[in-house]
Amino acid sequence: MPASATKSLRVAVLADSDTRWKWGALTARRLTPAAAEVRLDGYLLRGRATPTPRQLEEVGVRADSLREVTGVEFLRAMSEAPDDPYDVLVLALVGGGVQAMLHGLRAAWGSGKRPVVVTGYVGVVYEKLTDGLLLRHGADLVLANSRHDADRFRAVYEGVGADASSVTEVALPFLGGAPYTGEHEPHTVVFAAQPSVPDNRRDRTYLLNRLIEHARKHPEREVLLKLRSKPGEHTTHIEELPYQKLAQGAGLPDNFRLVYGHMGEVLDRTDLLVTVSSTAALEALHRRIPTAVLTDLGVREALGNHHFTGSGCLASWDQLDAGHRPVPDEEWVARQGVAAGGAPSGGGSYATAFDAARERIAKLLDRPGGLPPLTPYYTPETAPGYLPGILARHHLGPDGVPLPGAPAADKAPGPVRQIVRRAARGAYRHGVQRVAPVIRRMGEL
Repeated sequence: MPASATKSLRVAVLADSDTRWKWGALTARRLTPAAAEVRLDGYLLRGRATPTPRQLEEVGVRADSLREVTGVEFLRAMSEAPDDPYDVLVLALVGGGVQAMLHGLRAAWGSGKRPVVVTGYVGVVYEKLTDGLLLRHGADLVLANSRHDADRFRAVYEGVGADASSVTEVALPFLGGAPYTGEHEPHTVVFAAQPSVPDNRRDRTYLLNRLIEHARKHPEREVLLKLRSKPGEHTTHIEELPYQKLAQGAGLPDNFRLVYGHMGEVLDRTDLLVTVSSTAALEALHRRIPTAVLTDLGVREALGNHHFTGSGCLASWDQLDAGHRPVPDEEWVARQGVAAGGAPSGGGSYATAFDAARERIAKLLDRPGGLPPLTPYYTPETAPGYLPGILARHHLGPDGVPLPGAPAADKAPGPVRQIVRRAARGAYRHGVQRVAPVIRRMGEL
């Protein structure tokens, strides 16, 4: 057994939103051997979607330490102890953030000792596949949540002449919970809302009205609208039109409720999960909960529900109102890394889905002479018109070195600085949720 399988391991996770923190921290837990003693340090990248304490509490993932940082502050923290680096670093960021950190870390570490760098996706990859993958290229492991994704990822890398050996098949780290055993009392229908799908008032109002109508048609059922965030909070995606606001004054029936909380706990009492394209559908399918992916607004790439073509889960509200319950296609479910008869990828069990990744990390940690410098596909030579802009957004120069005047990490922000940051975030959120929609409507006149 490699020494890395039993020794004490230090793991860091850098995340830029509540959902990515959940994915990153749970992935880190699953990537480390059960026999190892693990210390997990969390870093939250400061920005528009930095999770609030309430969101972190809802996610329910604990770390030994957790602090908010800028990109430059994080890079400085990673370079402060070159003789005692972390063993594993998980970059749970949007693609541009991953690319910037890879170049910043390459500049900070050079050819010295460094951790195994891991990145991947929070859930279903239904847009910007090539762009997102190439921005993640350079990590030691690029995790694919299913056999389907692993095949697509390798095809993209090989198609541009990039090394595809980093692609490693795993599964979504937050699948789990008790399997569905039968109808609850009362029968409970849950609509899993998404912050940005659909992205306009008309379609979101339509979905809300159909959900309310379903509750009225079935007064014996409990109908829940599962919300991701409260007004003023941000998630991975911007939510300009929160369902809470659309529901104000709608005259909600007694059996209709808006709920927050951990999705797993909501699924514990769910008899039918309805969504447009939320990753919650995969969580529900894993537990064998009846799941419907709505076709009312079309099956379109812009909605992400095209990903569920072939799943057997596509259905309309008219069909659901009439009692239809979709039956998932076993082969499709298996290829998506979701338990089909207990097998996330057509073989083995969900419990073994991360075995290959753990074995790969152990080999890298035990590699004679340490790990080579990070080598992203994008460089100032291969993408001179694209890469510098990505790096500049994180206050890094084309060589990955912090630009003059970049935010420093010499000390924790004082009270005034914290107040200014909170005010800036509040102004940004107000602009997204209040001002931007008004301007958009004016433009449509």
